[in-house]
Amino acid sequence: MTSWVIDNSHSHVQFTVRHMMISKARGRFSNFSGTVDFDEQTPANSSVSVQIEVASIDTRDEKRDGHLKSPDFFDAATSPYMTFVSKRVEVVDDSHGKIVGDLTIRGVTKEVVLDTEYTGQAKSPWGTTSAGFSASAKINRKDWGLNWNVALETGGVLVGEEVTIDIELEIVKQVAQEVEEVAA
Repeated sequence: MTSWVIDNSHSHVQFTVRHMMISKARGRFSNFSGTVDFDEQTPANSSVSVQIEVASIDTRDEKRDGHLKSPDFFDAATSPYMTFVSKRVEVVDDSHGKIVGDLTIRGVTKEVVLDTEYTGQAKSPWGTTSAGFSASAKINRKDWGLNWNVALETGGVLVGEEVTIDIELEIVKQVAQEVEEVAA
């Protein structure tokens, strides 16, 4: 099995949630890191571990970002990171699978299934090998205690409960360093 590292400059962790029941608000997290142990011969043996910095949230609205970082939502001061750690990989076909893992937000851990597509590999002009994946999941934010909301005069609520997570991941293969022995 080979260890791969997430290439942040070519990866994205984004989300979408209903706003006022009539439109979708979108956001992303700009700071995240993680490793993928990718078994190219037997993908079901692969594993993923990702850490996302909650304070790096960006919805293109500074006031909303501040509210999302507050105890009403992510409580970034107390719980600065959310994590995803895979438990198993289920292969659907040569390019599709399901990554089942634990998503932890604000100290609450729930199982999530990421529908995943393997988009291939390429060798960069600098000699490194990268692989690409797209993944998505739908979660109910209230399952993690993200309950804040406001009822609307016209019916419904300000913030939808269902959150769609979309991930574009480029990972870079780590090359084992050879240790040279020096004769005494």
